[in-house]
Amino acid sequence: MGETRSVTVPERNEIEEKYKWRLEDLYPSPTAWDEEARCIESAIENLRETSATLTSSAQSLLKGLQMRDEIAERLGKLYAYASFKSHEDARNLEAQAMVQRASAVYLRFAEAVSSFVPSILELGQDKIDRFMKEESGLELYRVEISRIMRLKEHVLSYEGEKLLAMSADIGEVPEKVFSLLTNADMKFPKIKDENGEEVELSEERYSYFLHSKDRRVRCDAFKGLFSSYGNVKNTLSAVYLGSLKKDVFYAKARKYENTLQASLYPQNIPIVVYENAIETINRWRDPLRRYVEFKKKALNLDVMHFYDLYVPLLPEPKAHFSYDDAKKTVLEGLAPLGEEYRRVLLEAFENRWVDVYENKGKRSGAYSWGVYGVHPYVLLNFNGTLRDVFTLGHEMGHAVHSHFTFKSQPYVYSSVSIFTAEVASTTNEILLLEHLIKRAADKAEKAYLVNYGLEQVRTTVYRQLLFAEFELEVHRRIERGQPLTNEDFSAIWRDLYEKHYGDTLFIDDELPLEWARIPHFYTAYYVYQYATGYSAARALATAILSEGKPAVDRYLRFLSLGDSMDPVDALKIAGVDMTSPRPLELTCKKFEEDLDILISLMG
Repeated sequence: MGETRSVTVPERNEIEEKYKWRLEDLYPSPTAWDEEARCIESAIENLRETSATLTSSAQSLLKGLQMRDEIAERLGKLYAYASFKSHEDARNLEAQAMVQRASAVYLRFAEAVSSFVPSILELGQDKIDRFMKEESGLELYRVEISRIMRLKEHVLSYEGEKLLAMSADIGEVPEKVFSLLTNADMKFPKIKDENGEEVELSEERYSYFLHSKDRRVRCDAFKGLFSSYGNVKNTLSAVYLGSLKKDVFYAKARKYENTLQASLYPQNIPIVVYENAIETINRWRDPLRRYVEFKKKALNLDVMHFYDLYVPLLPEPKAHFSYDDAKKTVLEGLAPLGEEYRRVLLEAFENRWVDVYENKGKRSGAYSWGVYGVHPYVLLNFNGTLRDVFTLGHEMGHAVHSHFTFKSQPYVYSSVSIFTAEVASTTNEILLLEHLIKRAADKAEKAYLVNYGLEQVRTTVYRQLLFAEFELEVHRRIERGQPLTNEDFSAIWRDLYEKHYGDTLFIDDELPLEWARIPHFYTAYYVYQYATGYSAARALATAILSEGKPAVDRYLRFLSLGDSMDPVDALKIAGVDMTSPRPLELTCKKFEEDLDILISLMG
């Protein structure tokens, strides 16, 4: 099967090889994978023995760290291959068994290295400094060891750490209860779709219906979904309260001043980054309100409700993109990143890093997965829409980021911080969008693309920072010992919507319950990173388009740093200071400018 797409979902063997990723780059066969699994299991036993004498000498410490990294790199390939095989077709029982085996091997590895950090901490700084002088090979691990020592005051005694480890399962209960309740036990009502046919609601279908041109469908979907959460609001309130109390418990146990510090300190993210983001977005509420007001007029509505926010102002351009078209568009859109970046993209496209088309049993969605020592892999389910073209550009941002990091860093610094993980992918999306806007065929296409960018900022920056402000407020109340009920959560949520949107948005009775359906709240202080990541990407893309090579050189340097530098410092290398409000201000200013363009185009 080639560029002509079938009306039915094909079996995997019906898809041409050139559209499938090449797993032979990892292992020539499942048999070879099985042999490597046995070898790794044996190596882990040797590592377990080495860990017992890890800190007896400088040479022992170096040997243990080197063994750990070698096995971890091999284990990364082992787990990736099994996962990729299972993602090709979930019906492949052999692949599912491989994933289970790889997971079991990983757990044995984790157990074998579990004593490394406590052992290094017990050495103390003076002995570590002596070890560094005695063994020059330890210089490679200076950054890692300094990060471990930096956390020393927040690491408990052996017995204390053992107790915290024993409590880990209890700490996961709120998130597990939320997931089971909302994904398995809750029942959503049926609504009538645009054709008058009854359809049962789900979270995924709700998102689809919010984009419907039929306002009755949007309203029914909104009220239907939120009523289901309303039916269990007391349970969800108790579950989230449990999660908040868990956050406070662990912060106190590890001697942090508060939960925000406990979340940011391990990545060395200054608290001012979080606080600046909330303060800045509150200073830039007017452009959001102007956009909502304009959208209300463009949709010819008397009142703007939450369920009206997502409906497109213009139809998506009808053009169907072949995969070759998509690759060409991505290469053209990312041309400002220079020839070296282009060469990596071509290598990925030509050497089958990408699994392109949907097949029966294939995992949904898209991702990029870097495999150190080999290359990144990208999974798509390409259907030829404009959104699919953006997805290709997004995932290639992750892939090229991994490529440059792997090329420049040893294994120990080959990962990427969550804080910077989405920067490269979002930079690609912004550059691609700017390219498409420039080459738009007419006003309607340009307006659609400009509005696409506005929606990205509304949902990724404004919306996520409203969430972040909610998280900070509820955590602070719990830290002060204040009680919180579902009514309190909803009142805070309502106040935030009124503060951010003013009188441009009617607050339906159901909307204050929205806090109850946000799964990311069970990982404290996570969502703000969507906004900071987008803002960093906007600053980078702006510099790349205006400065050219100097900005590109800084950016490629950033892509090569991996985890060798703390994330805020790494972004400073690229020319972006996230401790300053400037990147977010730049994003909001661009939002304002694009809104003016949209109004002009649609006027």
